[in-house]
Amino acid sequence: MAEASPPRQNLGLRVLVVEDEMLVALLLQEMLAVFGCAVVGPVGRLQKAIDMAKREALDLAILDVNINGREVYPVAEVLAARGIPFVFATGYGKGGLRPTYRDCPTLQKPFREYELRMAVESVTSEKS
Repeated sequence: MAEASPPRQNLGLRVLVVEDEMLVALLLQEMLAVFGCAVVGPVGRLQKAIDMAKREALDLAILDVNINGREVYPVAEVLAARGIPFVFATGYGKGGLRPTYRDCPTLQKPFREYELRMAVESVTSEKS
């Protein structure tokens, strides 16, 4: 059995993943693991995501905009109040976001590993 290749650069971030589609959540976990990130979650329920956003030690969050038919904005509000950066992930692009969130970093689904990496690095470099 071949060994997995080591991450290119260990970012060492704790990332909350809020995603209700299991295959997408698993793909996000794999991509983030390649970057050396520890995934918190994934979480597919809005209230649980809010609770985790309030109490977990986090460096970043990836937020699917629609979680089981409910908008993820309450989670974004908690994260913003704590100063934790986040990236929206949506099939609708920035145009599908509420106007107050259209300036936030957004990944258009489906996205590639390098696009996720660029988004993660851009929001975490702004924080430091």
